[in-house]
Amino acid sequence: MALKFNGEIVNADSRQVYHWMDIGTAKPDREDFNLVPHHLFDIIDPDQEFSLAQYQELASQSIQNIHRREKLPFLVGGSGQYVWAVMEGWIIPRVPPDLELRRSLEKKALDQGADVLYAQLSEIDPVAASKIDKRNLRRVIRALEVSLQTQAPFSTLKNKNAPDYQTLIIGLTADRDELYRRTDLRVEEMIRQGLIQETKNLVQKGYSTDLPALSSIGYQQIARMLKGEITQEEAVRQIKVGNHRFIRHQYAWFRLKDQRIHWFDIRNDILPEVMSLIANHISEDS
Repeated sequence: MALKFNGEIVNADSRQVYHWMDIGTAKPDREDFNLVPHHLFDIIDPDQEFSLAQYQELASQSIQNIHRREKLPFLVGGSGQYVWAVMEGWIIPRVPPDLELRRSLEKKALDQGADVLYAQLSEIDPVAASKIDKRNLRRVIRALEVSLQTQAPFSTLKNKNAPDYQTLIIGLTADRDELYRRTDLRVEEMIRQGLIQETKNLVQKGYSTDLPALSSIGYQQIARMLKGEITQEEAVRQIKVGNHRFIRHQYAWFRLKDQRIHWFDIRNDILPEVMSLIANHISEDS
């Protein structure tokens, strides 16, 4: 589509921004990168801090620059926060990380269990808590960190100021069993492509598997396998189960009933209809 419509691709995946994490994040390959310009891939190291606010600023700059070149930006990826922060123009509180507070919250979670922190967030800011998966400790801690620093609920600080350009949102979906089947096959392909060696390389470079960047499905399970805690067969099984859970969670971010999204079933021949939709959108925008 980018080739046909003179487009450039902007990454909206929260893990594809990192260097040396290619197979486990299903990054485009070199051939794809050479076909059309790609932005916000491989921009930071796995141990560097990278916030939603930083991403939103970089993505917005990329989109503006693509527009200036009179080309079409394609915001591509699956990280709900990243996508909607750009598309809806979230006004994100610029609250710097408080590492001491963060460490104390992490210790509290370790000593008393992650549920204690989620309960604390639910008391301080039930709206934010309702939108965060209680198993996502990193997001729970960040919401608490912002609320405690600003003395205001995290949810009240995130207002919206929609961008001044027109958008077209295309969503790809399929029957749940078909999605599970495809992701299971992809996991097996990632193992064949070298996910185990990629994880070994990251560890050998000195990157801890406790880093947020390496908390992704795949790296965590392979890291446990490398430590001898589980077998390769069990690691693959856990990755598949984790992907199934992730698929279900994605529909909380991208709802099938969201009328802003034009949904297409990937089991059908959708390309002609999608191309027509984009062409009409460009024509109307002009």
